[in-house]
Amino acid sequence: MTAVAPRPEVRTPAGTLRGSGEAGLAVFRGIPFAEPPVGALRFAAPQPVRAWDGVREAVSYGPPPPQAGAFGMDELAKDAPGEDWLTVNVWSPEPGPAAGLPVMVWIQGGAYGIGTSGLPEYDGARLARDGGVVVVTFNYRVGVEGFAQLDGAPANRGLLDQVAALRWVHDTIRAFGGDPGRVTVFGESAGGGSVAALLAMPRAAGLFRRAIAQSVPGTFFSPELAADIGAAFAAELGLRPTVADLSDVDPALLAAAGDAVTEGIGGRAHDWGQAAHRSIPFAPVVDGDVLPGTPWQALAGRDVELVVGHTRDEQRLFTVIEGILGQVTPEQAATALEVFAPGPDGARRYRDGFPDAGPDELYELVHSDWLFRMPSLHLAEAHVAAGGRAHLYELTWPAPGMGGAFGACHGLDVPLVFGNLDRGGPAALIGQDTAEAAELSARMRAAWTAFATCGDPGWPAYDTARRLTQLFDTTPAVAAYPEEVSRRIWQDHSFPALPLLNR
Repeated sequence: MTAVAPRPEVRTPAGTLRGSGEAGLAVFRGIPFAEPPVGALRFAAPQPVRAWDGVREAVSYGPPPPQAGAFGMDELAKDAPGEDWLTVNVWSPEPGPAAGLPVMVWIQGGAYGIGTSGLPEYDGARLARDGGVVVVTFNYRVGVEGFAQLDGAPANRGLLDQVAALRWVHDTIRAFGGDPGRVTVFGESAGGGSVAALLAMPRAAGLFRRAIAQSVPGTFFSPELAADIGAAFAAELGLRPTVADLSDVDPALLAAAGDAVTEGIGGRAHDWGQAAHRSIPFAPVVDGDVLPGTPWQALAGRDVELVVGHTRDEQRLFTVIEGILGQVTPEQAATALEVFAPGPDGARRYRDGFPDAGPDELYELVHSDWLFRMPSLHLAEAHVAAGGRAHLYELTWPAPGMGGAFGACHGLDVPLVFGNLDRGGPAALIGQDTAEAAELSARMRAAWTAFATCGDPGWPAYDTARRLTQLFDTTPAVAAYPEEVSRRIWQDHSFPALPLLNR
């Protein structure tokens, strides 16, 4: 391995970049992979970036795309203004065309409404340095800009941004030391749902060889539901859901309109159903073009090797945020079972399958299963049924931070996979005593980078006979899938695109 220069330079098809040497890595931040989607390009598919003359500095993250207000992300976007929303960042142990290192491309989560690659929890240095891989992170449009259904605009613009970023990697990453034939795309939550969507998207075919989908959400919208939600966004501003009406609206104002709809979304359950019950105004749209079908119906990536899994207590994070941990009433549990359990007898099957569960456990089980656990399991099963190879995992290690209230909750895998145990929001789940977490993190990072390197994460492939699953905990184990009761309850459910009701 060659030493990294203090100010490494790389020549790309668009021009020369100058990054920074950081602890043995060449790091390049804020590289545009598409033209800013503003002005005449507002709500359009991403367009190729124009070349530049001279040397472009690549030492700072690009500005976040417009953000929803959750977790103060809208304020973060205001503090980092700019229109270059579509940028990538690269960490490379060995920049240069001869290195041929595996490449890992991260897609962050955020319910398709928030998210930016510049957050400290997504720093790729530890993963790149310890795993000997090139790590890429990037921004894509979220919220109304990226996922609202608007007349005159392509659906799933955020997904199209992801394809454009992967195309940039395919065309450019060799200059940074990466092998374009060994690209692994990985992501969590909405990022995991995006990975699942990419597996089903013809436009993404051939752009990655392997995929890791962490906590895949089962929420995909029908065009009718997406159009009705899009109309509600525009109506907040007294406008129509068209490019003509919205293209001149300030992006922050449009994001605020999305927040207003989200705030009152519970009152729209009669029409929006489960999406309203879970306050989900954004999701990929099964439009028949960009996304031909749900990932479980239209898997086009059977030649792609897959790792997929979830945490044990996915819902716990949201229960804590909602302030109802240990306080779920029988009525709340009954409503959750009625709304989210599959089929006409789903509620009964949960009560029969978990006879000792009280309201809190039933509430968490059905929410965890509907939103993340069963969609992740079904992705593995659909991939195997289509002739592909999948490896299944479950993170069962309970987070020790904040008194241990969160269990093995949603998002706990992010600091463990990146090795960033002391920075970013999710680090609060780890707490101060990181020795145990560091050991588990090292195992997960080794599994992820081994999979990206050679296709073997270190445990057997999943099949429907043995259902072998890697359990990540203090003591790792490979065992039959542990959520067998839930698996049986959901085995005949297809996770269709969510419909518009009563119209």
